Amino acid sequence: MLLRPRWIFTRTAPSNYSLANSIRSYSKRSLPVRMSLEYSEERADELVENIAGVQAQILETRQSLGDGVQEVRLVAVSKLKPSSDILAAYQRAGHRHFGENYVQELEAKSQELPVDIEWHFIGTLQSNKCKIVAAIPNLFVVETVDSEQKATALNKACVNVGRPEPLRIFLQVNTSGEESKSGMEPGDVVNVARHVKFNCPSLRLAGLMTIGSPNPDLENGENPDFKALNGCRTAIYEEKELHISDLELSMGMSDDFQRAILQGSTNIRVGSTIFGSRPPKSSA
Repeated sequence: MLLRPRWIFTRTAPSNYSLANSIRSYSKRSLPVRMSLEYSEERADELVENIAGVQAQILETRQSLGDGVQEVRLVAVSKLKPSSDILAAYQRAGHRHFGENYVQELEAKSQELPVDIEWHFIGTLQSNKCKIVAAIPNLFVVETVDSEQKATALNKACVNVGRPEPLRIFLQVNTSGEESKSGMEPGDVVNVARHVKFNCPSLRLAGLMTIGSPNPDLENGENPDFKALNGCRTAIYEEKELHISDLELSMGMSDDFQRAILQGSTNIRVGSTIFGSRPPKSSA
């Protein structure tokens, strides 16, 4: 049985998106043909169960740490998944934070799904795509700024499209040193943070992000990549002229989010545990 979406797509945005139309004027390219937003009862139930399962594990892990632990945001990574899956999670599970890796896919989904979804861009940020990303009114955060040059390009794009408030960004750090991973070296984090703070008024440094090694050495009971990201945050805090003291840590995915929470993560990115395996990008 297919369920028709209950959302009425008038594209009437809440008041905090009053500049949505002017921002969207920058998006004139042809987008992929929109797929059906209908979803089955069975698929909706599956997604609700999967999200609830992850939320239960988050709660259990946080409770093991005692009182006063920060909230942990669950970002459902929906790359290469149909918009109908996102809508089902939105309507049936009440989920709002979704992560996308590809600029064109994020742009297309943002234009056909509810405007109060909080989008996270978590893919490689290319300077020539910054204007497209910045033009998405309900973009919550760009998690993958990995250089001063990218920060400068994104700041300029935010100015050009007229974003009403500074755009949240996370600095992506390559804590594992793997050549296959994107991100700046830990030793560059303070300088890039300083550049954002003093030269990018249309951006707000809100956190740090890492992917980390798929096979970390846990002999000492800690993931060294997560420990390194904590160290990067401490290094920024110690630079008193920056006046920064509230950075989030985005670390942890389907296989290691509980360990990440134990080491201070406030933002976890979970995809396959919620949505199942993904098709290759070429067949999406």
